[in-house]
Amino acid sequence: MPVDDFEKLLDAFPNSTELDRYANAKVARLVGDYFETTSPAEKRFEDYLRRRSRRTRIRNIPDVYKFEVSKYAFIRDKIMELLEDERSYSENEWRDLMLRFILLIFPKYVCVLRNVLVKDSYSNPKKPRNRFIDIALVDANGHIDIIEIKKPFADCLMSANDYRGNFTPRKELSGTIMQAEKYLFHLSKWGVAGEKDISGRQATHLPSGLTVKITNPKAIVIAGRSNGLAAQQLFDFELVKRKYANIVDILSYDDLLSRLSRIIEKFRAST
Repeated sequence: MPVDDFEKLLDAFPNSTELDRYANAKVARLVGDYFETTSPAEKRFEDYLRRRSRRTRIRNIPDVYKFEVSKYAFIRDKIMELLEDERSYSENEWRDLMLRFILLIFPKYVCVLRNVLVKDSYSNPKKPRNRFIDIALVDANGHIDIIEIKKPFADCLMSANDYRGNFTPRKELSGTIMQAEKYLFHLSKWGVAGEKDISGRQATHLPSGLTVKITNPKAIVIAGRSNGLAAQQLFDFELVKRKYANIVDILSYDDLLSRLSRIIEKFRAST
């Protein structure tokens, strides 16, 4: 047997002190169900395990954080590279490129659904119509959210001129938010029938055994560039982000790059 493995076994074997303290703690716990008297036996056992775990060396566990650094650095650098040539891509091509990274940037989601049909029974109650959500995200429990991905135009976020000292969202940003809010409204109103319909239509794109749940869905909006905004425009942009209860995140591509850089630094600090 290798020496390292032998030492590992010795560390794992319980000694007589551990067994005695475990027995005392177990007795104190059982007796405590019938008597109000307290015993320090359980605390002594926990203190002993804590001291022992500090002495036990952790072996053969790779530094997983360095892999996370490499992953997120690649995503950030690739998006930066694409942003330098964004005019070469159509709206759909750009969306497809960004979708390659979405599940890595937002790891709570496990799959992406395209062209999700949703029933609109409110625009014209006499004649319900079908609408199609370009992209929906489904988390590990089946809860569905939506995401709007727009091309990173530099001047699509906030107005260039202020109105009484305030900068307002440009038409493209406000229109995107309104579109997302309407999709969320129709999803929520569709309810259980919608869950069954979407789960059936999108079955081939969902992980095995997972069905869609419509439970207070939220939206993410990724659009525009914010690096060129003045300080007051940036401040008002932050107010816009926090205004909409159903929009969980409104991100410019510069916000996205900044978030990725912070994630990278977090993992670097942990290595």
